[in-house]
Amino acid sequence: MFAFILAFLIAESPKAVILNFVQQHLGPAMFGTESSLSMFLNTLTPKFYVALTGTSSLISGLILIFEWWYFRKYGTSFIEQVSVSHLRPLLGGVDNNSPNNSNTSNGDSDSNRQSVSECKVWRNPLNLFRGAEYNRYTWVTGREPLTYYDMNLSAQDHQTFFTCDTDHLRPADASKQMNSCQEVMQKAWRERNPQARISAAHEALELNECATAYILLAEEEATTIVEAEKLFKQALKAGEGCYRRSQQLQHHGAQYEAQHRRDTNVLVYIKRRLAMCARKLGRTREAVKMMRDLMKEFPLLSMFNIHENLLEALLELQAYADVQAVLAKYDDISLPKSATICYTAALLKARAVSDKFSPEAASRRGLSTAEMNAVEAIHRAVEFNPHVPKYLLEMKSLILPPEHILKRGDSEAIAYAFFHLQHWKRVEGALNLLHSFRMIPYPLEKGHLFYPYPICTETADRELLPSFHEVSVYPKKELPFFILFTAGLCSFTAMLALLTHQFPELMGVFAKAFLSTLFAPLNFVMEKVESILPSSLWHQLTRI
Repeated sequence: MFAFILAFLIAESPKAVILNFVQQHLGPAMFGTESSLSMFLNTLTPKFYVALTGTSSLISGLILIFEWWYFRKYGTSFIEQVSVSHLRPLLGGVDNNSPNNSNTSNGDSDSNRQSVSECKVWRNPLNLFRGAEYNRYTWVTGREPLTYYDMNLSAQDHQTFFTCDTDHLRPADASKQMNSCQEVMQKAWRERNPQARISAAHEALELNECATAYILLAEEEATTIVEAEKLFKQALKAGEGCYRRSQQLQHHGAQYEAQHRRDTNVLVYIKRRLAMCARKLGRTREAVKMMRDLMKEFPLLSMFNIHENLLEALLELQAYADVQAVLAKYDDISLPKSATICYTAALLKARAVSDKFSPEAASRRGLSTAEMNAVEAIHRAVEFNPHVPKYLLEMKSLILPPEHILKRGDSEAIAYAFFHLQHWKRVEGALNLLHSFRMIPYPLEKGHLFYPYPICTETADRELLPSFHEVSVYPKKELPFFILFTAGLCSFTAMLALLTHQFPELMGVFAKAFLSTLFAPLNFVMEKVESILPSSLWHQLTRI
């Protein structure tokens, strides 16, 4: 900034005044002799200084654009990152060999490992049907509700659950048609084109009654839930037969055990989807019975998270005592948490006090024990996933939930609110209580009841959610200092260039007045020093 002001001063003020000013304040040491200074000044024109300020503004603008792009993509300032990573060690930062730094590094690596584990993508236990629900949305809106990344994860899940490396080693009494059927379905699950998958499923059914072929048709070809349910019932008949055969031979070798594990996954998947069909068709009690029976029959298969389907169905029946019983079993410190677990527990606590709760009355008399329990439950739920209140309070529009979710991320919040918003609305005053405490605790990223909020959720959610959805980011990122500084510098230099071009004489006067004011304290100090020090000593210091 000093260079700009000095440039205006030199360009527009009389040469004699400039010479006296520079010699008085800066001394001849800056420019050399008076003749060389005069020659330097005569070679400069006002256009040079306009170009100087204009170029400075342009460079500042380019830096601003780059900083903004880098911040939007990586969530940090490039200048700050370079300063911390490269300049700080050069300026004598932290000693890399110190024990404290070693402990800190170990802590950071542990934190990073925890962050990576928390950013694991999970199968959405309440995922919709592609043919009957996702495709209908595409037909109506012309938008794709599922991303390629999400569908690719589903394809990997299908290959893991429904195929087996030893499918060619079927039992001795199995026909060649069964072997061919499994081989066709192995190829079908790897196909990217939906029509090719559907054609392969029909080809497999021509060879034999194949449970996984019926599953694919129910998921992707059926256009209604009723059609999907019929296909799943056919899949159940075929799947039970394969399960019984493999159950008898599971101890005859590793290949048979793998086939039995695959047939078990197929059977559990079919029964769970049949229960979901019953729930969607309004037969909620039947769905609850099917889910309970499935959890009793296969208690160790927790990867499907059937208890979350059961919680949603029980809330629809308003069987809150049964909901509490399920939570007592699965809301355990040793088990992984989810938004469904945390927010359902908060809903039950809020239900006990929400109809009579008033923030004004609570501030006057204090919180009762039940109200404190409700507040703590909401505090816990909001800390686990801070994105959910935006959707429950309808501050942000909902979209169809993806087939996979990221725990504590925006994708999980969408999946939870899509199915549970109606249950919160049904409990009188629950949303008002949530609204009263929607900002607690803030900030949450440091972690109180759970691990610190992972920093990888935004990137993973952008891969899982469609492009037309604005991903909720937490904690909300503030603009780095260097972006604000660069924006201010760019604007200031552009303004100086414009004013210098339009009013050169006025800007010269302003520059002279500014420099005079700037150097007034220095002149005062110099005068005091000259009055105190001997003239001979001051002369020697000046020469040095």
